[in-house]
Amino acid sequence: MNTHHEEMTLLATLLQQESELQFETFSRETALRLGLALVDEAQQAGVAVMVDIRLGDLQIFQHAMAGTTPDNAEWVRRKNNVVRRYAHSSFYMGTLYRSRGTTFDAHTGLDPSEYAAAGGAFPLLIKGVGMVGTVTVSGLPQEQDHAMVVTQIRKLLGH
Repeated sequence: MNTHHEEMTLLATLLQQESELQFETFSRETALRLGLALVDEAQQAGVAVMVDIRLGDLQIFQHAMAGTTPDNAEWVRRKNNVVRRYAHSSFYMGTLYRSRGTTFDAHTGLDPSEYAAAGGAFPLLIKGVGMVGTVTVSGLPQEQDHAMVVTQIRKLLGH
């Protein structure tokens, strides 16, 4: 179990990622490059994930690697719903409530069949504009789903 100090450090790190990992612009071409980079990383690691990228309500990239199931699509949908509602990563939202000694589900009262505050969904942020979409990975433990997204956004931005 994480100590309170570790959770507070993690929360600060997750907020810093959102502050740092913002695009000047985000096009469908950018989405394709990001999606393919995520699939490539998973292939290199020998893991199976589903990758989903949305601009607003429009899904502009999705790939379900061999080994994924309809459950992964449900996790993607539920994690996306958290990011779309709160404009923070799904990992941040789950960690936030754990750090307060409760859970996202208990505190928000939102239907867990519709919302999952588990790591893997990240807001697509444009500097000076805010959130324009989401990028989500499902298939690994939540910390790894989240890390994969952050790593590939960071590479795409050249950080």
